[in-house]
Amino acid sequence: MLRIDHLKIRNLPAISFAVAGGECVCIQGASGTGKSLLLRAIADLDPSTGQMFLDGAERCEMTGPEWRRKVRYVASESGWWEDLPRAHFPQDARSDRWVAGLGLDEAHLDRSIARLSTGERQRLALIRAISDNPDVLLLDEPTSALDRASSALVEELIRFQLLQDRVVIMVTHDEEQARRLANRQYALSSDGLREVT
Repeated sequence: MLRIDHLKIRNLPAISFAVAGGECVCIQGASGTGKSLLLRAIADLDPSTGQMFLDGAERCEMTGPEWRRKVRYVASESGWWEDLPRAHFPQDARSDRWVAGLGLDEAHLDRSIARLSTGERQRLALIRAISDNPDVLLLDEPTSALDRASSALVEELIRFQLLQDRVVIMVTHDEEQARRLANRQYALSSDGLREVT
């Protein structure tokens, strides 16, 4: 269970909500309303005030790296610090099944980041994020650069993560995708976060 209590970021009103393991929450809203900022604040990547709890443990009880090992943020265009994707994965990671499951092959792990398409990088970043089994996935437009077939594979991977009792909070502009995946949908605006029924 991830619980957010009066999280305050920039000019947005304080935000409170909770997401149980095995539950997907989708957040929508106009560009520039702060959806990515919200995910980054939950991941403790940007300044915020308020409290966050993961399975009863408060964020302030952990170091930043400890929290981010459990609460993983995946940007729509993730950063890479080595030339080859394989260098970003734990040595014992079972990434091969996920690579194949997202329509890629093992050769993609040994291809220069610069030679990969945006969609290939996007899928590899998602695989990288799940490779050490975080408790929470914060997904920022995870299919924005993908065609319909590749998007469907990513959605299947997200469903599998939910079966593993992970929390998934996803930003998407795709209303159909939100309906397919979300247990609950929220809209973010300058008035704050409200549940959409």
